[in-house]
Amino acid sequence: MAALVSLEEKELLTQLKQGDQAAFEIIYDRYSERIFQNTLRLTRSREISEELLQEAFYRIWDKRAQIDPDKPFKAYLFRIAENLAYDHFRKVAKDRRLSEKLLQTAADCYEHIDDLIEAKEYNELLTAAINGLPERRREVFILCKLDGKSYHEVSKMLGISEATINDHIVKATRFLKEYFNRSSQAAFTLLLVYLLGQ
Repeated sequence: MAALVSLEEKELLTQLKQGDQAAFEIIYDRYSERIFQNTLRLTRSREISEELLQEAFYRIWDKRAQIDPDKPFKAYLFRIAENLAYDHFRKVAKDRRLSEKLLQTAADCYEHIDDLIEAKEYNELLTAAINGLPERRREVFILCKLDGKSYHEVSKMLGISEATINDHIVKATRFLKEYFNRSSQAAFTLLLVYLLGQ
């Protein structure tokens, strides 16, 4: 009976590899609940687990031509879902580090507790603005302006020229100024001027 199931799955995977939508739906029905429950144990969030489930099966469909029907599919699918969950955790951790760094920078600018409460709101705005930058530009901006590293240090870290770093900083600064001009956050502009002036 186990051999029959294995042959059935091999046939399904062969059909999926050829772009058969019905085979994909059968495989989705067969594994989706287990994938969802596994990611739920990791994330403890139904919403995030649902997103990871959809992304896992999107990748299966997108990379279907690379599927090997002779290899265990369940392990392959579960590994994809697990990697997606870990990627999610890495992104959350990175965002948290950015948020903490921004809050600390804002806190250094303010002396009173009422101002610190306001600074948290500004921190959220700045985090959103910085996240709107392209990935490499965001990385350069954070290293230079928030971590206080020199262009020379960042050049060595990232393997790019100091001229390129300067270009990223100029463009990031222009983007952030335009972003906050549009938001009409006058007080926050002062904080931004402080950051960009460092």
